[in-house]
Amino acid sequence: MVHVFFHEPRIAGNTGSAIRLSAVTGAPLHLVEPLGFDLEDSKLRRAGLDYHDLATTTVHPDLEHALSALPHSRVFAFTAHTDDSFADVEYQEDDILLFGAEPTGLPEDVLAHPRITSRVRIPMLPARRSLNLASAASIAVYEAWRQAGYPGAGASPAQQPRTDEGSEGR
Repeated sequence: MVHVFFHEPRIAGNTGSAIRLSAVTGAPLHLVEPLGFDLEDSKLRRAGLDYHDLATTTVHPDLEHALSALPHSRVFAFTAHTDDSFADVEYQEDDILLFGAEPTGLPEDVLAHPRITSRVRIPMLPARRSLNLASAASIAVYEAWRQAGYPGAGASPAQQPRTDEGSEGR
């Protein structure tokens, strides 16, 4: 599965929602310090509900430490400052989806980092400032997971074989 990196996130609720995303998709979440909140923040806990124990979340002291955890992975930096669409990427296992802080996005020094494979964007209508961080991460993770065929998801109840076939009077 792909890895989600939040570079210096500022809003606890977005990170809580990303923890929930990690739990339901299996995409590990990596938080790069400094964080704009305490990990015990009630908003983070509330947004993540009871999914914290089901998610894989790692906190790194800086971007170098975070990237060294996956030294051979491709890194896709999500930014509005490119014309390349995230949907045109053929995602691979262990790719890194890197997102910036809520008010500013990724700083130029991070976008210029030698480990960045490509800058990509999520299309939006013109004259809109930005997409919510947790929403952007969800869109990207689900595209990568879709491309992989949703491994580990199992069948939905509608796709599972019926066990009442041949029964009469129902």
